[in-house]
Amino acid sequence: MARETTRRSGRRSPWAAAALIGIGLLITGGVYAGASAAMAATGPETTVANSALTVEDGQRLFQANCATCHGLDVQGTEDGPSLYGVGELAVHFQMSTGRMPLQMQGPQAPQKPAQFTDEQIAAIGEYIQSIAPGPSFPDDEVLDGKGNTSEGGELFRINCAMCHNVAGAGGALTEGKYAPNLHSTTPLNMYAAMVTGPQNMPVFNDMTLTTEEKRDIITYLLYLQDNESAGGFSLGSLGPVSEGLFIWIFGIGSLIAITVWITAKSN
Repeated sequence: MARETTRRSGRRSPWAAAALIGIGLLITGGVYAGASAAMAATGPETTVANSALTVEDGQRLFQANCATCHGLDVQGTEDGPSLYGVGELAVHFQMSTGRMPLQMQGPQAPQKPAQFTDEQIAAIGEYIQSIAPGPSFPDDEVLDGKGNTSEGGELFRINCAMCHNVAGAGGALTEGKYAPNLHSTTPLNMYAAMVTGPQNMPVFNDMTLTTEEKRDIITYLLYLQDNESAGGFSLGSLGPVSEGLFIWIFGIGSLIAITVWITAKSN
């Protein structure tokens, strides 16, 4: 009788019910998450990611993100220039480097992380090219980095080094503008910059620099990217100014320190 009374009076702890409910929710959530992931893997998102966007998609992207400044018909507004004649190459350069869309007005558009995927940028470029044709993408051979490096270096020093520095490190211009460094620029954007002349850069058409000469310049810049300073510290690759400052501060400073030390010892 005593055992039966004890067995009947025993009650389950309220924590047991809470634990069972929690375990049930975890199992249900895990099954739902797994099913959702499986559906997503074969759903519309994968289809979009694996297929090229159309010109119509590019038009919608342009109207939603660019038309405020450039106009619905790319005719330009008070806040942005017309895009007639810029072509898909300029669109690729400006958007793949994050310069567009522009965050705020300034002396020039700074480079920042791209706001769109490569596929979206290509779709917008195709739309611009379809209504306002301009420079297009070059042959792969132009970008292969197998041109004449020495000829490219000479051409770069003659045409580009006054702004971008002989080592492609960039430099300051007037009124808060600057020439960016080229240490991480892609071959396609090197070509696009020469052909389209973004911001302060002049346009180098085929009468100024032939396609083969552009290839040589790209080859030289890729050589600079792949080869670090052979002389040791590059000091920013800014030439005699940074080198002279280093010698003045550390070289002459060390001589003065040694002189003071010797004098103190002799006294």
